[in-house]
Parts: sequence; structure tokens; C-alpha cells
Amino acid sequence: MPIIPSIVNWLNNKRISQIELFKKYPQETQDEVLYKLLVKASDTEWGRNYDFPSISSAREFQNRLPVQTYEDLIPVVERLRKGESGLVWPGETRWFAKSSGTTSTKSKFIPLSRESLEDCHYRGARDMVVIYSHNYPETNIFSGKSLILGGSHRIDNFSNDSLFGDLSAILIENAPFWVDLIRTPKTRIALLDDFEEKLQKITNLTVSENVTNISGVPSWYLVLFKQILEYTGKNNLLEVWPNLEVFFHGGISFVPYREQFRHFIPSGNMHYMESYNASEGFFGLQDDPASGDMLLMLDLGIFYEFIPVDKSDSDSPPVYTIGEVETGVNYAMVISTNGGLWRYQPGDTIIFTNTKPYKFRISGRTKQFINAFGEEVISDNAEKAIDSACKATGALVAEYTAGPVYIETNSKGSHEWIIEFEKEPPDLERFTDLLDEALKSINSDYEAKRFKDLNLVKPVIRSAPRGTFYKWLASKNKLGGQNKVPRLSNSREYLEDLYNIMGINKD
Repeated sequence: MPIIPSIVNWLNNKRISQIELFKKYPQETQDEVLYKLLVKASDTEWGRNYDFPSISSAREFQNRLPVQTYEDLIPVVERLRKGESGLVWPGETRWFAKSSGTTSTKSKFIPLSRESLEDCHYRGARDMVVIYSHNYPETNIFSGKSLILGGSHRIDNFSNDSLFGDLSAILIENAPFWVDLIRTPKTRIALLDDFEEKLQKITNLTVSENVTNISGVPSWYLVLFKQILEYTGKNNLLEVWPNLEVFFHGGISFVPYREQFRHFIPSGNMHYMESYNASEGFFGLQDDPASGDMLLMLDLGIFYEFIPVDKSDSDSPPVYTIGEVETGVNYAMVISTNGGLWRYQPGDTIIFTNTKPYKFRISGRTKQFINAFGEEVISDNAEKAIDSACKATGALVAEYTAGPVYIETNSKGSHEWIIEFEKEPPDLERFTDLLDEALKSINSDYEAKRFKDLNLVKPVIRSAPRGTFYKWLASKNKLGGQNKVPRLSNSREYLEDLYNIMGINKD
């Protein structure tokens, strides 16, 4: 057996044992994580202010520290970016992940410590390979190279020392030198700021490489795939990379893109593995190929809490630790991390599908939903409805977003969807009906509001020309990396932006 697979197998077996241990003892694992975080940060400004050494339980931790949003964190972030150290985590914080969770012009700068990079993000990435290799022991991914389509970074003008960029770019920049031996493209190309120039150089370079695995955000890979096939004249990606066997994906739901990937990579032996790696931390990964649910990673330096979304607007919402959550409930996440985030709400929502072990699926964002009429439609509902309508009509969706149509004097409320199809449905009206019926079957609140058109009438779907969403993201300097299209909004902001891109006057 070659030396590399032998070493990998030895390391894999050790890590698999650790994963099985936290699956068996989840509460104990999380208690230990919290204890280590408090001890490590005890001599920081926050540690002294909240007397971390005297905190002896998760409940006491919850009672003493407030839940905070990014707006609450801004003063600390500004001080960190000016070069102050020892505020929320020991030592200096040089790197900040520029969050791209929405297309708004307002950016978040998430502090990244050396521990959060090494013990969370990188370790989570290694866990992806560990579990994949465990599930597929005959894998040949180590015989070739990994193609990573990441973002870019530049020096932050806020100070002489702090740097910021897309998380993927920061991970590429800080990776050990030897990673360039197994990764393509080289760092200098991977970190190019001009996304279209980057795509061209990646295409020119990688068509002659032995690419066995790819990692990144699905939507941006589709752009690259089209360019590669146009450049090579090939019919599919397997004619370019015959040993390609797995796509490690994350950032957005894979559901709308699955059929397009099957078109580009027509092989029953191609595998897909999802991860949940946000700017704030590496939260979960898909450990069972037969299930789309992800395993919550409990030992990567993150202490988790959860707020039921339907109670989050109350003056004092309940906040649960891992041993108190239930399946089927939509929770907003609260995290304390080895990057110095304390009881922080990243804005993501999840639904647990199992508690033995703790498995979940991403349901959306706390600010991405439609609830203009009490219908409470979340991203998970939208993804399932789109998927159902596509399967029934043979349509393929490239991108979409949806928002409310407000009630006026002579009209009732509804939802408006702008969808860019890769393959148009034969009958858009039937597609609309199918999506509407799927939402009714998934969401009882939506069904109640749609009953006899009393509160909501049938949604309106408008087909956008090819490239509309790409132009929209380009207009906001949001190409590549972890940038994504917001699926739902409780306002018409994104819809009106897209009408401007399409040159449509709605007045």
C-alpha cells in the first residue's frame, strides 16, 4: 500500500474514534468545550469583566453573559482592527472574515484567531476528508489534486496590521506551504481579486491537471464548468477530469443545483458531500451519504445554544443547550467560539432531524423569510417547493429570489418570485401551480393564508433572462467566494434591484 494512504488511514481511524466519542457523549463534550473556552479567555478584557474563572456551569454562563448580534459586537471589532489585543481572545487578531451572507452593502468583519483557524476551520475541513475516506475506503482522491474555487483578500486600510477577506481566501492564504502540492490552482491565482480573470486562469491551468475532487460553492462552479467546456470543446467534465469523484460543497443549498451537476458530471460514481462552514466557524458536515442531514460537530471549539425562532421576538426568549433541543423545531443558533465570539447570533437557523446523534439541516437565515401576512415561509420551505416543481416539470433553476406583493386597495397580497431558469418549464403557469401546492403541503401557515384566496392569492413567477443574477451580484461587487443570492426577503428590495438589472419599470 502506498505510504500516503497508509498515513491517512492511520490518522483517519484516530479521528473517527474521537467523532464517535462526542456522538456518544454530546453534553459532556460541550461542557468541556465551554470550560476550555472560559479558561483560555479568562485573562482577556471580557474574561475579567464577566469573571470567567468563577463560572462553573452553562446555566451560570447564560445568566451572566448577554446574547449579542453583530451590531453589539461592532465596537469590539473596531478596536481589534485598530490593533488592540486581549479583548475577547488572547493575543492579537490579524485576520477578519468579511461576511458575505447577503448582497447588502453593509459588511460584517468576523475576527479569526489562530485557534479558530487551526482548531475549527482547518480541522473541520480535514474531518470532511476523514469521513469521506471512511465512507469510501477505496477512494483515489489522494492520487490527484483538489480544485478549490475561493475568494480573494486584500490589506484592510483600517490599520497597518489587520487584513480581511472572504473566508475561503483566508484559509487558502494561511494554509501550510505543502498544500500547494496537492491543490490547484496555486495560491497566487486562487487569490486573484478579479473573479473573471481568476476563472480564465483556472480554466487554462486545470484542464491539464488530474483533478480528483473539487471544493466550494455550487453556483460559482457552474460558471466555471461552462467556461471549461467552452474552452476545451468537451461534452462534460469527466472528459476533462476522468478521475473526478467528489464535490465537497457548502455555502448554499445544493438542491437547486443537483440536476445541473448531474448534467455536467454524468456519473453514478460521482459523490457529493455537504459542509456547513461559515465565517464564524465550521459547524457541521454530511457524514452519511444516504442522508442529506449534517452532523453537528461538537468538539471544534464552539459552544452551541439555540433559540426557538417562533419565540425569538419575546422580551426574554428561551435559550437551550444541546441536551435541551428537540427535533422538528426551527432554531436560531447562538455560538461561543475560540475566535472570541461570546453568545453570538450568526443569523443562521437550523432544524434538528435527530438527537442521537445530533443531526440537522439548515433552514435559512433569521433575516431571510417571508412573513408579510403571517405565512412564515422560510428558505427550507422554498428549496423544497422549487425542487418539487422542477421534478414535476423537468425544469432546472439556476437562481431565484422571492418577496411579498403588498396588499393594496383593490388587490390582495401574494408572493412574487424572480427565477432564472437553466431549463425553462414547458408551462410556467403549471410550474407556478405546482410550487404553490408544494408550499401548501410543506407549510400549514402558508396553506391557511392561501385558503380560498382569503389572505394570499396565488404567487406570481417571473422568468429572468440568463445572466441576470450574475449581473446583479457583479453590480454589488459580490462575484465569487462565499457570495450568494438571498432566497427570501420580507421586503421588495431584491426584487426591485433585479427589475432594474432587467430594465423593467414596474411603475
